[in-house]
Amino acid sequence: MKKIPLRWFTRDEEFPFFIQYGGHSEDFYLHKHMDFAELVVVLHGHATHIVDDEVSFIKKGHVFVISGETSHAYKEPCDFKICNIMFRPEILQHHLGSDLLTFDGYHSMFVLEPFYRNSPSEKSQMVMSLNDFDYIESFIADMINEYHLKQPAYQTLLTSKLTELIVYLSRYHQSNGKSSDGQFMHLAAAISYIEDHFLEQITLEEIASHCNISIRHLNRIFKSFYQTSPMAYLKRLRLERACQLLRLTDLSITQVSYQSGFNDSNYFARQFRKTYKMSPKLFRQSELT
Repeated sequence: MKKIPLRWFTRDEEFPFFIQYGGHSEDFYLHKHMDFAELVVVLHGHATHIVDDEVSFIKKGHVFVISGETSHAYKEPCDFKICNIMFRPEILQHHLGSDLLTFDGYHSMFVLEPFYRNSPSEKSQMVMSLNDFDYIESFIADMINEYHLKQPAYQTLLTSKLTELIVYLSRYHQSNGKSSDGQFMHLAAAISYIEDHFLEQITLEEIASHCNISIRHLNRIFKSFYQTSPMAYLKRLRLERACQLLRLTDLSITQVSYQSGFNDSNYFARQFRKTYKMSPKLFRQSELT
């Protein structure tokens, strides 16, 4: 299987982004992207899309994301025209706000589906309505024009436009995206709720209630996709926050524990030692040396 790097399309290491109109008149072989994600918008025609072990029919209006570790191919294309938007996630580092990172639609479309598209229980596709698709087609044309003209500050403008496109598609997915049994949206709702409230004393019952599913089902889908539990995910976020505070502040260990969502400093210290194999105090000292 061929592995395609972003440098096949652009050698600009300072701006790891590429956009183009593309298309295939013949079958396009199974391949993986080595170091970039790809947002694909089908502009015309149709084809058979193979993603890992999944085979689906795609046509004008389909929009999907392919992650770097996912293999895909096109077969039996018919007047098949697409727009490829390729980028490394780091170019969005300072553009994606915390409100987007706690948004269900974003998690579902840009985080979960690209990595779990081959799950037999989740064959999710988003097809845009004609009116919305016309807007996206016009928006993409502006991005391509900006990319080719390369006027001053074009990198900043294109990054902002990519962010705007991600927000638009995330909102559309939230309102209109279809999934065979709603697994992704339930999981995305759980993740976004946890990431939005991890500094608060939330419970498993509250998370499940927010997602409108049972605790048992919540645990099952978390285990299926993340190989962990919701509460373990919550604890990991709190510990990562604690590490940040230990590195960047002079807060006492007790203050760090409380500001990381732990309401018991002794429990915090035990969990920290269990995860990082050292005490919070020793971790701070090691980061300063």
